[in-house]
Amino acid sequence: MKPYEDPTRSAQERAELLTDMLTVEEQIGQLRYDAEPIERLGIPAYNWWNEGLHGLARAGVATMFPQAIGLAAMFDPELLRQAADITATEARAKYNEISKKHGDHDIYKGLTLWSPNINIFRDPRWGRGHETYGEDPFLTARLGVAFVWGLQGEEKILKTAACAKHLAAHSGPEAIRHGFDAVVSAKDLEETYLPAFEALVKEAGVEGVMGAYNSINGDPACANPMLQQKLAEWGFDGYFVSDCWAIRDFHEHHHITSRPEESAAMALNAGCDLNCGCTYPRLLAALEEGLVDRETIRRACIHVMRTRIRLGMFDRETPYDDIPYEIVSCPAHKAVSRKCAEESIVLLHNNGILPLDREKIRTIAVIGPNSDSRMALEGNYCGTADRYVTFLEGIQDAFDGRVLYAEGCHLFQNSTSNLTQPGDRYAEAVTVAEHADVVVVCLGLDATLEGEEGDTGNEFASGDKPDLNLPRPQQILMEKLMAVGKPVIAVVAAGSAIHLAQTPDAHLHAWYPGSEGGHALASILFGEISPSGKLPVTFYRSADKLPDFTNYAMQGRTYRYTDENVEYPFGFGLTYGKIVCTDITYRGGTAYVTAKNCADRIISDVIELYLKDNSPQAVPRHSLCGFLRITLAPGEERVCEIPIPAQAFTAVDEDGTRKVYGTTFTLFAGVCQPDAQSESLSGTTCVSTQIHDICG
Repeated sequence: MKPYEDPTRSAQERAELLTDMLTVEEQIGQLRYDAEPIERLGIPAYNWWNEGLHGLARAGVATMFPQAIGLAAMFDPELLRQAADITATEARAKYNEISKKHGDHDIYKGLTLWSPNINIFRDPRWGRGHETYGEDPFLTARLGVAFVWGLQGEEKILKTAACAKHLAAHSGPEAIRHGFDAVVSAKDLEETYLPAFEALVKEAGVEGVMGAYNSINGDPACANPMLQQKLAEWGFDGYFVSDCWAIRDFHEHHHITSRPEESAAMALNAGCDLNCGCTYPRLLAALEEGLVDRETIRRACIHVMRTRIRLGMFDRETPYDDIPYEIVSCPAHKAVSRKCAEESIVLLHNNGILPLDREKIRTIAVIGPNSDSRMALEGNYCGTADRYVTFLEGIQDAFDGRVLYAEGCHLFQNSTSNLTQPGDRYAEAVTVAEHADVVVVCLGLDATLEGEEGDTGNEFASGDKPDLNLPRPQQILMEKLMAVGKPVIAVVAAGSAIHLAQTPDAHLHAWYPGSEGGHALASILFGEISPSGKLPVTFYRSADKLPDFTNYAMQGRTYRYTDENVEYPFGFGLTYGKIVCTDITYRGGTAYVTAKNCADRIISDVIELYLKDNSPQAVPRHSLCGFLRITLAPGEERVCEIPIPAQAFTAVDEDGTRKVYGTTFTLFAGVCQPDAQSESLSGTTCVSTQIHDICG
């Protein structure tokens, strides 16, 4: 046994022993995402780049969960943790067979998953927003911590290594991200952009942190002294990796350096251990020029080797060696995916048409470009499901009557001569609607229209959305279907707010619900379960009334800073019935909320706690400070205990100092926000209590 293979030693000690056995050239070779083999020691090549945002991604067949924004809409950390654990388990199963057994160490085969994305979704135009957990730092932190716990496991050896990205203040625009400088106040950084990263480092022990493409206040995020100081203060002892080719941006787009050697040295000296990209191969030249020293290279190599040791890569056995390949996309895992999809779908409007009465309906028309679309289920950063259940297929499987189908129109093209991508078929859609008792119209977007710069076909906005409207062909389709006069249920697949010009009889927002999305939708439509998803972002009426996309100040954005231009509020989502909160008390860091199911059916819903601080340093409105998903039988009443972290009572001043400033706080509890619009839309009223002694 070589000294670095000794499992009785600490990971730090083993990493130092291993690193000191390497030449400086070999050490530099380990600082690339496609790390070179060290053949004389029998260490194989290792590709660090793997993804696990909502299931193991880009690695062949795997269980596909709803996109991250849909997982956020569940408001269910325990179920999210379970989804992450399944993702890690399937990654280990593949690693055991593909890498260890067959020696394939290429991209998307490793155990370092570059997930979750915990950036704040501050502007609904941002194409990558659906990769996040929404606009609220508290919700993002709680869900991010749960996700990291699920990915990394509870053993001494990590099941997989999670990575918190992208540090920091990164949320578009995509078209200019490589040279963009986000100007952010100290208050906004501490109050909004950094809390989730701090929680993942301090609470979850996240193994990796990835820097962003953009600069922050003049310094590139992948070589930012302020961010590195924050990581040190939080006690981070994992590895720091650049976003892919972000270090090249230093000289090509930010123009902070003039050539690759300077960029590589700048990043490494600042604390970036691993380069996803092509710049760190220039480190040897930078060393020869005196731009970087051997000890800095050694330090970075120790950090990356420490992570590989924590993953058990140099151990003779790990707790995960016996995970069989057959567990990948097994029925039990897909059942969890379906449950996630069911909890994620948000009912925004219902005039009583839902749930559908099977006894009164003979024919259902399913119409729209997302009706039978696999891409409407996927989102981005996804794997490949072994079976997809589209919205059309889910309804067909669940309904014994007749199901008519028409595509109606293309997702966004007005017309085309390409017969494989037909243009408008409005007449067919109207005919189908006329012959049905009810119309389910499946609209929205997919990852060709919103996503990451370079990954979408959305050339005009590089993945971002120009506005919040449906593509024009879908607007026309909706107008024509509404004019038929039959009941219309709109199902929108999209990663954020989509404004409908018409008001259908019911409106469901399905996000990108994963491979079981069709089954989940049918379960809700026919009342097998009650919808229970909640919006993790504000649905605005128009993007035109938002601050400029490049403005990173929080004023005028998200529910904590504005109540204007809001169509559906953060935290909103209807059920088939009503759970009401009738009483709230607070003592010893815990809220005690009495909740009652006033319906004649089982209902799941989310109890939400909001805190209003009376100090001038606090956010203008209220802040989410706790939540709990509950299920109640008809007429059942329960006292729910929801812990409130001490940090919820703090505020941040203009200098970025966080502490308790307030002397009086109002604590609200309900199934929505404590404001007139939220209460009116939900048909419920929040209860409240005054807190003068936060320790009491």
